[in-house]
Amino acid sequence: MMQSIRRSEVVKILLVFMLLFTGSTSSQAATGHCPAQGVWLQVLGSGGPELGDRRASSSYLVWQDGHARIMVDAGGGSSLNFEHAGASVNDLEVILFSHFHVDHSAELPVYIKASFFSDRRRDLPVLGPSGNDLMPSMTDFVQALFAAGTGAFGYLSEYADTTQASDYHIRSQDVDASSKTPLTVYQGNGLKLSAIGVHHGPIPALAWRVELAGKVLVFSGDMNGAAHTLPLLARKADILIAHNAVPEKATGVARELHMPPSVIGEIAHKDRVKQLVLSHFMLRTLGREKYTAAIIRQKYHGPVAFAQDMECFRP
Repeated sequence: MMQSIRRSEVVKILLVFMLLFTGSTSSQAATGHCPAQGVWLQVLGSGGPELGDRRASSSYLVWQDGHARIMVDAGGGSSLNFEHAGASVNDLEVILFSHFHVDHSAELPVYIKASFFSDRRRDLPVLGPSGNDLMPSMTDFVQALFAAGTGAFGYLSEYADTTQASDYHIRSQDVDASSKTPLTVYQGNGLKLSAIGVHHGPIPALAWRVELAGKVLVFSGDMNGAAHTLPLLARKADILIAHNAVPEKATGVARELHMPPSVIGEIAHKDRVKQLVLSHFMLRTLGREKYTAAIIRQKYHGPVAFAQDMECFRP
């Protein structure tokens, strides 16, 4: 009896260590809350647009000293994980969008409605790509959601219309998605935000660089690598969050929209990235982690983690 109890305890200890140290030595197990000191990346959603992966869609938080300062993308399911993470809408300084596919943007109205029940009293900047014939710009996206009379959620128009009285207003800003050089779009309060256009088929899309308290986090967003712009943004990043939505031998539309593991590894290697976090998995990449890691390791030899929802990473 005593021997079986000891074996059970040993198994539990091993499981804890596996959760803590699989993939990256600077990750925290997906328990919900990031540590209250320092800068942390939290993955709210590591999935894509499919159902069946048991993951929220693309969304990330950047924490500083226990406050969620920056959100990158707001895919479906992210708001529930935002709540589980203990984050507050009051703390958000900015929301950044890589592009407006539904799995990256669908829950913006959820956060705006939730703010009605908060004490937020300062404007909320939302920054995203310029538009084209297929997709709206950041400004047009906000108007399509919240414009009085015509918006899908026009009953929340006081937040988007600066002529109406409201506790705060959404301040939308379009960022040129055709730019082949990094654009600094915000600098102040110890924070610098830069973006660059990336190739995501015909969809205007951005990669983002967040510099905070001496740490650099770069978000690839969805891209296929053809524009060769991400390396200009990701140099010496403490963490590169790269989307692993297609396997190595993907072809057709899938390859036109996303980069395979070999491209991820090459960028991480050339840019001397300190830590690589893979996310935005789809059913076609889930279960291929060992194979994906082997391809990436042909070029990149730093820490590689396959993110889980709610997991925290320290840059």
